[in-house]
Amino acid sequence: QEDLEALIAEFQSLDAKKTQVIESSCPPPSPRLNGSLSAHPEKDELILFGGEYFNGQKTYLYNELYVYNIRKNSWSKVEIPNPPPRRCAHQAAVVPTAGGQLWIFGGEFASPNGEQFYHYKDLWVLHLATKTWEQIKASGGPSGRSGHRMVACKRQLIIFGGFHESARDYIYYNDVYAFNLDSFTWSKLVPSGIGPAPRSGCQMATTPEGSIVIYGGYSKQRIKKDVDKGTLHTDMFLLKSEGVGKEEDKWAWSRLNPSGVKPTPRSGFSTAVGPSNRSLLFGGVHDEEEEESIEGDFFNDIYFYDMGKKRWFPGQLKGPKSEKRRRRRGRQAEAEGAEDEEMEKQQPQGPVEIIKEVVAEDGTVMTIKQVISGPAEEKERSESEEEEEDGALGQQVEPCPRSNAMLAVKHGVLYVYGGMFEVGDRQFTLSDLYSIDLHKMEEWKVLVEMDPKAQEWLEESESDEDEEEDDMEGAEGGEEEEESSEEESEDDGAGEEQHPSVQPGEKHLEYLSRTEQYWVKLSRSNMGPDAKEKVVVKVAHAMAKTFYEDSV
Repeated sequence: QEDLEALIAEFQSLDAKKTQVIESSCPPPSPRLNGSLSAHPEKDELILFGGEYFNGQKTYLYNELYVYNIRKNSWSKVEIPNPPPRRCAHQAAVVPTAGGQLWIFGGEFASPNGEQFYHYKDLWVLHLATKTWEQIKASGGPSGRSGHRMVACKRQLIIFGGFHESARDYIYYNDVYAFNLDSFTWSKLVPSGIGPAPRSGCQMATTPEGSIVIYGGYSKQRIKKDVDKGTLHTDMFLLKSEGVGKEEDKWAWSRLNPSGVKPTPRSGFSTAVGPSNRSLLFGGVHDEEEEESIEGDFFNDIYFYDMGKKRWFPGQLKGPKSEKRRRRRGRQAEAEGAEDEEMEKQQPQGPVEIIKEVVAEDGTVMTIKQVISGPAEEKERSESEEEEEDGALGQQVEPCPRSNAMLAVKHGVLYVYGGMFEVGDRQFTLSDLYSIDLHKMEEWKVLVEMDPKAQEWLEESESDEDEEEDDMEGAEGGEEEEESSEEESEDDGAGEEQHPSVQPGEKHLEYLSRTEQYWVKLSRSNMGPDAKEKVVVKVAHAMAKTFYEDSV
């Protein structure tokens, strides 16, 4: 702990030497995860602060401030004297006061070897109009933590949950604190009712009425010496203010039982609040904890929660064919949030299984890509038409599956920056930027591209070079290839000419259906008899896809 505090102090002394604000245009920020991305309340700008990066041997923490100009699609770096120390897994909240304020609380600093952690309990405000950082020293606030959540609610910042980890132990929190933005004082809330179990990384959103919605999150418990059991929470709660006047701090917990299609269980998802009173959740990972290792399914899907209707639904891309469909229905234009109404209207017309299929297949990201724009009313389409559309959708731009990305919403457009995914023991950290118009939900746009192939990885291993080539293909194609990278590299030496060849003009799905049994058998022989069937099939499909793409 002393070592880390000394390191933090050293960094701060370097920062203290800066005496003036320096703003300079720059290339897009380097790859990172667990930073914060916030929309400026007055300007068409996004503000990126903090985050972390791991290159296989060393962990890097950041406290730079970057500003993304939405109209110009350009980045600038803003160096402001005396910033908060480097950190990740903090929280940021924007309020419109005095030209805009960006509030930062907590987070963690890690030693370069990633084995020691220092958890902050400091509170900072960035005055956006004057470009000055200020540390707010007020007693009675939360203990040091990271992975907590913070939202602005009326004239307060509300903080919930998080965790603290030391070399020997860890603790997860479910306490609630309020910071009053007028009096600059902390108070610990003691809500009535039964609230959420301790957790970190949940979804926290403010309703227009001033209540707070909590969903999901992650926690772990020690079940015996050196054995931890992780829990993916999928429950949902409402924290409601019941007091008025002097009793403003009187709050109550109640459990929510939403309707609709809830997100599949996951951790590391990112959250934001969109238009039409909807909070949203993007990406994340579902770790299958095998005895030997943890294998992760990474996601790139969006789920919306309608706070008024208390209803979840998956965000379905309409795709380029949506114009034709609208004309066929005789609609001139779509109102805000018509995707919600569409789903309700379509259910009687088409088979509900189509919508359920999105969730059932959710862990297989490639399937989501293909199903996502096919609404239920098109069940009459022939298989060949579906395959054609699937092939076309495969070409559509979208963020690769990831966890711990940074999100912001401005003018009804969602921006997704960075994050990470894993391939075997290797971590890929991202620096790309995507956007999608949440009103239209038609297509993703790529604003900053990134090629994960270029990323250094300093883990030393004899087979690294062979595996890296396959890992890279997985990096571009999404999660299916990622999981199969090691199997593919083992298979490379077997001689590709033995695989069933692709026939002239044959589409990917046609090739897959014709040769699926071969690839499943090959995948099973590589992975052994104990591998789960679901994973074997997923790897088989990924191997077939890689071979198909190499052949075409």
